[in-house]
Amino acid sequence: MTDATRTDHLPTGPLKVRPRVWIGFAIYVGYVVVVFTIQRLSGVPYTDLSDSGRNLFFGAGLFLIISAVLLVITVTLLGWWRPALFDRHRSVRWPIIAPILLGLALIGNLAATDWSSYDAAFFAASIVLILVGFTEEITTRGLLLTALRSRLGEGWVWFISTAAFALMHLVNALSGQAIGPTIQQVGLTFMAGTIFYILRRTTGTLIWAMVLHGLWDFSVFALTHGTPGPLAAIGAGGEIVAGVLAFIAVAFVIRGSRERIDTTAPPTTRGAF
Repeated sequence: MTDATRTDHLPTGPLKVRPRVWIGFAIYVGYVVVVFTIQRLSGVPYTDLSDSGRNLFFGAGLFLIISAVLLVITVTLLGWWRPALFDRHRSVRWPIIAPILLGLALIGNLAATDWSSYDAAFFAASIVLILVGFTEEITTRGLLLTALRSRLGEGWVWFISTAAFALMHLVNALSGQAIGPTIQQVGLTFMAGTIFYILRRTTGTLIWAMVLHGLWDFSVFALTHGTPGPLAAIGAGGEIVAGVLAFIAVAFVIRGSRERIDTTAPPTTRGAF
């Protein structure tokens, strides 16, 4: 997993703090600790989140709001907004087929949702849940990815940031979910993380991955509230097909990448990325 341009160091621009791998992992660990602590204090098991609007808000929405505020402060203090949200160059375009397929699977989830089981409280909590697209993406494919690019080739950047994204979901086993479904979730999340990474590389920005991620989680929790319709299999099948294609296509978005960050230049608050 080497990067064809791993020795091509490019300027970092207006970064207040030089990217370092340990900073990325420190933020990652801090995020997981905040999420786990608030979730446990809520007293709502992970498996009961979809039971009611109250459960979804206090078991998930609350920690998303708090962590989103903390992450905005962190990124601002580091001055990493631009490298966290934007790549210097886009990859080849055709691998975007994988994110598009996941988008179609998302529509399948929404079509299979039992909307009659919704009340105002659950819908409001579900909207808050979309924040997960910002918090998890900026933590892993934003800040951690930026930190990793200061030392590693893009192949390792994809693998480590995606593995970190998947492994953070192991905490669900400590919050009431059985270990078997948790391991399965970690595997599916690694697959989804690869799709989100491809979406960043093909569009040149993390913003679209945030949107797709947030809406995907919204659709999954919507589907598990009430009795899913017969189209539920479309969402599940579409996710797998998109994931398989992503594993094939990811090498093409990594190839020729020129995203290494030069950490020898002094940090500055002026200039262009």
